[in-house]
Amino acid sequence: MKVEELALQRKRFAHLSDEEWRWMLQQVEGRQRTHDKLPTFAQIEDWWYPVRLSCEQCSSEATARYKAAIIRQLGEKQDILIDLTGGYGVDTYFLNEQTAQAHYVERNEELCRIAQHNFQIANKPIHVHNTSAEDFLAQYPMAESVSSDVKKEVVVYLDPARRDAHGGKVFRIEDCEPNVIKILPSLRAISSTILIKFSPMLDITSALQSLGNEWDVHVVALHNEVKEIIFITGNNRIHAINILHEGNDQFSFTRSEEKSALCAMADCICEYIYEPNAAIIKAGAFRLVSERYQLHKLDHNTHLYTTDQLIEDFPGRVWKVIAQPIKNQRDIAALGIQRAAILTRNYPLTPEELRKKFKVQESDSHFLIGARIATKPILILAERIH
Repeated sequence: MKVEELALQRKRFAHLSDEEWRWMLQQVEGRQRTHDKLPTFAQIEDWWYPVRLSCEQCSSEATARYKAAIIRQLGEKQDILIDLTGGYGVDTYFLNEQTAQAHYVERNEELCRIAQHNFQIANKPIHVHNTSAEDFLAQYPMAESVSSDVKKEVVVYLDPARRDAHGGKVFRIEDCEPNVIKILPSLRAISSTILIKFSPMLDITSALQSLGNEWDVHVVALHNEVKEIIFITGNNRIHAINILHEGNDQFSFTRSEEKSALCAMADCICEYIYEPNAAIIKAGAFRLVSERYQLHKLDHNTHLYTTDQLIEDFPGRVWKVIAQPIKNQRDIAALGIQRAAILTRNYPLTPEELRKKFKVQESDSHFLIGARIATKPILILAERIH
């Protein structure tokens, strides 16, 4: 039964107090809303769920496991995890798989109560601290008592809150809570491995200017939708990751490689059209995609590429061109095609305007692609390859 239907049946549960009733609805809603997002938790009996906002804002299991994989790939012993912004505890839970013990820090008392219960029934060696990140750091041993060897064994993780006191979203690092820039010296004093999760809306260039360049950046997409941006102390490399059911697409580079890459520009539409996945586009590897895969970019401001070669392992979407340029509805009808998805990239008309003009139904296989080549608008009819 959906929670919306259950909420209308209060009389059936008259024996429950109002507080018990609200708790029951919260548990049903939490389990239903996060069943696919957090499948491991759905299998644990008596697992507790927080309020809706916490369920919506928490990491997915897939992205949490990816962060754990980052730690595993460091290749060094990691003894202690300190999650300074515990929240629902998703990241704490999965990051702890790479450490012997963990500290969950959260100033919200109710979230601490839920986390304490969940960690206990899951037999996780995680210590719960109901305090702020700043107060926890003030009590933790500082640089003078933490050796460099010990620092290598400590992982510090943060997912700063991206809402102001009025509930509005913020995007600058300085406006997040806790203020990462302010507490960064304290973080470096206790750990040489720092992970910070940011919003997919983050301006990566601006963030690197604020935090310094000694970070690896992981742009993490789930099924071609960017979910989070991870900063980890490293060597100034950028990793664009698209997590898929059948495995991950990964594209890694440095900013200097992107700057010096040779980007060939197209003067015509070839047999295939390529679009990098959302993580690569967010990471800004526009020139390197052209160079590494020998592709021609349609336009400086259009992130589509073309070539006569089929690249099977391309990290993104691929279409085989059927006809171009498409000028009117008759051009499509003459090919016996009545359905087509519509995709526009730097094109003067919106998908809605094109659908109204060409009167085509939605499709999963055929696409009407509006783009620009050498600054000129063009419509292309193509078939999706992958």
